[in-house]
Amino acid sequence: MTYREPAFLSLGEIAAVVGGTVVGDGRVRVSAPAVLDGRRAEPGGLFVALAGERADGHDYARQAGRAGASAVLGSRPTPLPTVVVEDARAALQALAAHVVARLRDRLTVVGLTGSQGKTGTKDQLAAVLSSAAPTVATTGSLNNELGVPLTMLRADAATRFLVLEMGARHVGDIALLTGLVAPDVAVVLNVGQAHLGTFGSRAAIARAKGELVQGLAPGGTAVLNADDPRVVAMRSLTDGPVLTFGRAEHADVRVVDLTLDRYGRPSFTLRTADASAAVTLPHVGAHQALNASAAAAAGLAAGVPLDAAAAALATSSLSSWRLELRELPGGATLIDDSYNANPDSTRAALDALAAIEGKRRIAVLGPMLELGEGSEAEHRAVGEYAACRADVVVVVGEAARSIAVGAGEGAVTLAGNDAAADWLRASVSAGDVVLVKGSRGAHLDKVAAALG
Repeated sequence: MTYREPAFLSLGEIAAVVGGTVVGDGRVRVSAPAVLDGRRAEPGGLFVALAGERADGHDYARQAGRAGASAVLGSRPTPLPTVVVEDARAALQALAAHVVARLRDRLTVVGLTGSQGKTGTKDQLAAVLSSAAPTVATTGSLNNELGVPLTMLRADAATRFLVLEMGARHVGDIALLTGLVAPDVAVVLNVGQAHLGTFGSRAAIARAKGELVQGLAPGGTAVLNADDPRVVAMRSLTDGPVLTFGRAEHADVRVVDLTLDRYGRPSFTLRTADASAAVTLPHVGAHQALNASAAAAAGLAAGVPLDAAAAALATSSLSSWRLELRELPGGATLIDDSYNANPDSTRAALDALAAIEGKRRIAVLGPMLELGEGSEAEHRAVGEYAACRADVVVVVGEAARSIAVGAGEGAVTLAGNDAAADWLRASVSAGDVVLVKGSRGAHLDKVAAALG
């Protein structure tokens, strides 16, 4: 059978794949990625209309059409040619699985998960693999039951590597994703406290992350953090090859000779049993070296030599709001790490702040959400840590008040983001270094943006 570009599917073909009915012209072809936001539709793209509690995507079909979408996948007819299904979410997943299955003989799929560091490591890994062959990777943190199939549908006949960041809030979430596509390489970064409130325990988090290893394709390689005992234990979940990374002496890809420059950017050597390569990262934070070792190990599993991986890492870039370093107009330095926060990632960000040379180090901290019953104690402990790593601790919002308790009498407590922006504009001066960190729901990116 002649190979045909799988992204070019007619509505009739899509309906056959997902068990739907075409309303409108079934000959219309989809030749661009699928989107959930009609404003982001591309010419020839597919708009997936989901009916939610606050908005109904079907109401935005015309908007998607004006942006270029040629068709809709939804649960009722729209003004555009539409494949009507009972469950648009399930249909999106089925379509993604079908498209990737048709590419499988020429495609290496890498899945990546962890309690923190997923997106930064994914960005580094995408750089490593892109240096070798055309690569499609998760955009930002679109790592759930909708984001993963949207990424899968961006793959085409030219794609050789597909990098899928996989997140979870419950046991079973990652198993669902590996059911769509079994990865050839599974990277597990760590088992921390993110979403502890929904999981209930770190043991449950470990089970959830382990689903990525259990979901490996036959003969697939597990890439595991040698520094995290809960991750190393996942070796027992696969009969296939295992590569480890980290600073431990027994790591297969080991970080050695780590140093930081005046902006906290790491230089180090990656060492394997038969090779070594020097790396200088353009990213802030010593923990980025560990992420880089994970990316290099996954690259080795996918066939990218260590020296090529090291060269790619040196020019890699990260998604927005992940320890993003920029100079402010008044001569201060901003570290914008406002995308999300949990106790482990906040400590890593505070370490990065402490490593940067400056007049004063100011930590602006918002709440860490979804920590469950231990939330107050975890916030207090982060406050104690912040007091040791920063000259000034600024706590934003009532939900973060326990951080101020831990930080002590010198902490500055502010009611919300507007008050924080006002305080910083009035208080920050040349030579200061400002870290902004909080959970996504706190929207501290607005505070960072207000600083210029």
